[in-house]
Amino acid sequence: MNILNSKAFEKVVAFGSDLIGNTPMIEFARTGSGSRLILKLEQFNPTGSCKVRMAREMILAAERDGRLKPGGHIVEPTSGNTGTGLALVALERGYRFTAIVDGHASRDKLRAMKALGAELVFVDSKTDGPSTVARRKMAEEIVAQTGAFWPDQHYNPNNNRGYAGLAAELLRDLPNGVDYLVGAVGTGGTLCGTVREMRRLGSKVVSIGVEPTGSIIFGGKPGKYWQSGAGAPAGFTVGPNVDHDLIDEGLTVDDADAFSAARVIAKRTGLLVGGTAGAAVHVALKRLALVEPGSTMVVLICDAGEKYLDSVYDDDWLRERSLLDVRIDNRISGLLEAYRDSVALAASETAMMGAR
Repeated sequence: MNILNSKAFEKVVAFGSDLIGNTPMIEFARTGSGSRLILKLEQFNPTGSCKVRMAREMILAAERDGRLKPGGHIVEPTSGNTGTGLALVALERGYRFTAIVDGHASRDKLRAMKALGAELVFVDSKTDGPSTVARRKMAEEIVAQTGAFWPDQHYNPNNNRGYAGLAAELLRDLPNGVDYLVGAVGTGGTLCGTVREMRRLGSKVVSIGVEPTGSIIFGGKPGKYWQSGAGAPAGFTVGPNVDHDLIDEGLTVDDADAFSAARVIAKRTGLLVGGTAGAAVHVALKRLALVEPGSTMVVLICDAGEKYLDSVYDDDWLRERSLLDVRIDNRISGLLEAYRDSVALAASETAMMGAR
């Protein structure tokens, strides 16, 4: 038998959802004190987002408890990433899926949901921000009229449970542990679900939640923001999946800082990441110099930047909104250079000590 043709070496799956998880990591920065900033690249999941993890879990749980019957109808208000995840699982398992959306969502996310067979129902976006409240009201009306199943990602505990695998991957692939975990909050599932499971498994990880300036999740003054997929606008009731007991520190980031960080990442790594990931990296880069020597800090990169080529990565779009500021880019790049110089200095000092 030709061992090169043996099926024992095949790694072939039957469904797109079988590719969920086991996403890679890349070291983005290191300090002379031995601390590292690592990016967990969740855009390598199917649909380009971590949200497909919880979309699958919410649907499987609904099947198990009988709330979702064969051939059923799923309805969910979404800014896009949860919607594409639900669209994938729905098409694989034979469900009809309706996504309640608004014009604040990335156009490529809307196109992706439609390409996967989702029906899009638009609500009027009366502000420059997401119409979260209006989307939920529309979902309630459709459910009342049709009896469709509404996973309700903000209130569904299986959202958080969907990230148990992410927690296990981090602890498996970083055997020396994770000291700090930084990520966008949004519905709460990604960060809170991951932290809860990591701590259940024995980790003492410190969590840092990041939100757009203008989001009310941390109790700040409501305002307009352009970061898509995170945040809660004025009038929105934050669901219990945002567990503040699992968030050790909550910080907000301006759009210009978030988008500049995302663009710097692209120019230094060749990886395109979403705006909320940029916000989390912006926080992590500033914090890295202050943590204990030898710390491992991980940022959850929630989605791919290819969905934002006409916004985050478009100079004209940014300029129209007064969000293009080369000074921010230079500050972020300068911080990265300072970290690199600190590593070189530490190596030089170690060599000098060894030569004595």
